[in-house]
Amino acid sequence: MKKIIASIALAAAIGSGSAALAQDEDITIALVPGLTTDAFYITMNRGAQVAAEALGITVEFQGAEEFDPVLQTPVLDAVIARGPDAILVAPTDSTQMIEPLRRASDAGIPIITVDTFIDDGSYQDGSGDGDFPLAYIASDNIGGGRMAARAMAEAIGGEGAVYVSNLRPGISTTDQREEGFKAEMAENFPDIQVLDTQYNENDASLAASQFQAVLARNPEVKGVFGANLFSALGAGNGVESAGKSEDVTVIAFDAPGSIVNNISSGLVDAAIAQHPAEIGYFGVMAAYAHLKGESIPTTIGTGFTVIDAENVDDEATQKFIYSE
Repeated sequence: MKKIIASIALAAAIGSGSAALAQDEDITIALVPGLTTDAFYITMNRGAQVAAEALGITVEFQGAEEFDPVLQTPVLDAVIARGPDAILVAPTDSTQMIEPLRRASDAGIPIITVDTFIDDGSYQDGSGDGDFPLAYIASDNIGGGRMAARAMAEAIGGEGAVYVSNLRPGISTTDQREEGFKAEMAENFPDIQVLDTQYNENDASLAASQFQAVLARNPEVKGVFGANLFSALGAGNGVESAGKSEDVTVIAFDAPGSIVNNISSGLVDAAIAQHPAEIGYFGVMAAYAHLKGESIPTTIGTGFTVIDAENVDDEATQKFIYSE
């Protein structure tokens, strides 16, 4: 709650003076997403551009086409070489991206991480190799994982076996979603068994085949939590191929059009939708505030919306579906 209050206060404080300050055409902020082709980051950029337009500054959107630190590093190096006034970045690995980002910091470029973080995500506290970014702006991914667990538990009647489909260890957001999901189940739903996590390297086809393997070992499996887009899509496809759509609940994290269509068709039961436009908006506002000499919170949190068959067509829900 404190994070959300801080983010609202920041927007209000800067927004109240944005009309007077909206002449800084020489300020350029770079937004380096986890990947450029994902609806989540495209929606984040739209929020960033809204803030940029309000402030009269430029936000450049540049990233790799895959979520991979090997591909993100040269993109980041190219951005550093251009010398933007600040960088907003979604690091693709919490450890491997520390040194590439340190190069930006050593060059005097302020860093704010969005969506994902480096090290442990605790910044400006004098501890850890990656405490140099100014702020971390994102959803509460542990809280989102807990929310997914509660939705799963309700759907399966509070008992049975479930598992997490995830892309790979070492990514701050999906690690935390898995952590929150498992913690909520352990603390509040003792009759639900969480099986071993299946890692799919962001390959929906592999996630689908992994469901088949889990089903073979555990014929009574009742649910899958897809910790990111392709994990959820793949799990849903695997459930459908096995003819288990009526028996197995699929909870997705994130809400691009493909997931929402699967909710409408019944392939996915519910999605935990982040608010990526808010992340982009607050990221730009925070960077601008810092450049103007204002202090900013080290963490700013944004919320979630649960989308399911009951509200997927509601007008109020539509604004939380990621655009492409």
